Amino acid sequence: MGLVPPSVEKTAQRYLIHMAFPSVSVIIPTYNRAHVLRRAINSVFTQEGSSFELIIVDDGSTDETAAMIDRLSKQHSEIKYLHQPNKGPAAARNLGIQNSRAKLISFLDSDDEWKSGKIDAQIRFFKKNPDCLICQTEEIWIRNGKRVNPMKKHQKFGGWIYEKCLSLCVISPSAVMMHRTIFDETGLFDESFPACEDYDLWLRISAKYQVGLIDEAFVIKYGGHEDQLSRTIDTLDRYRVYAMMKMLQSGILTQAHVELTFAELRRKCQIVLEGAKKRGNAERIKEFEKIIIESGIIKNTAGV
Repeated sequence: MGLVPPSVEKTAQRYLIHMAFPSVSVIIPTYNRAHVLRRAINSVFTQEGSSFELIIVDDGSTDETAAMIDRLSKQHSEIKYLHQPNKGPAAARNLGIQNSRAKLISFLDSDDEWKSGKIDAQIRFFKKNPDCLICQTEEIWIRNGKRVNPMKKHQKFGGWIYEKCLSLCVISPSAVMMHRTIFDETGLFDESFPACEDYDLWLRISAKYQVGLIDEAFVIKYGGHEDQLSRTIDTLDRYRVYAMMKMLQSGILTQAHVELTFAELRRKCQIVLEGAKKRGNAERIKEFEKIIIESGIIKNTAGV
């Protein structure tokens, strides 16, 4: 039997090295979204220039997700399929992170997709900005099949953006790439949050790190569908309140950040409280009246 040609052998060696040490771990959490998941997966495989592994975390789907991924895995060795009982997106992303191998982590929501060049653009950004450990790109928004312009409150910013992150999420999971070392400092997604788990993480990150922004849209973000989480979770501001309370108790905030957090906390508490009164939700009224009183005590104690 003849020897393997050197060129073929070198190509095989490079492939094995890239798969053992991929440049990026791409994590897609999904739950009963086989009808759109294929689009997200295909968009990852349009990425060129850098090696990656694709970790798909099935959060207890009961549709055709497993069968579809089984077929795709036979075509793409980069796919790693993980399955867990339904625990929510925070637990799904955490499982992906814990099973990833690359130094860089990217997330992609199963109902979104990437434009070609997204991974390469962010890797180039990190090479040019070695002190920056997290960055995101701009997005294109599609609502009910039509392109729309995001409102001003959704505008993305770069730099020290903790203040910008308080009102609502201005960092999108699908647009982010980050060094995995950040998780060593800030911790993973909080699995006790059924929603706004990303808002909670971005507060922790933006309090300690600058966030880079690539001023080009590499993400197509779809909305308006019935299974969109923001349409199924009652009063998302309630979870933002919980996240801000965590930040105030963390001890990592500067005095300026404490003041900003208190101001937004009180505003959101009033919003949730007013909504609870309109709905006649006595339990939530009691809970948030207590939070408002306690946040005032903490505020005075902090000397703000």
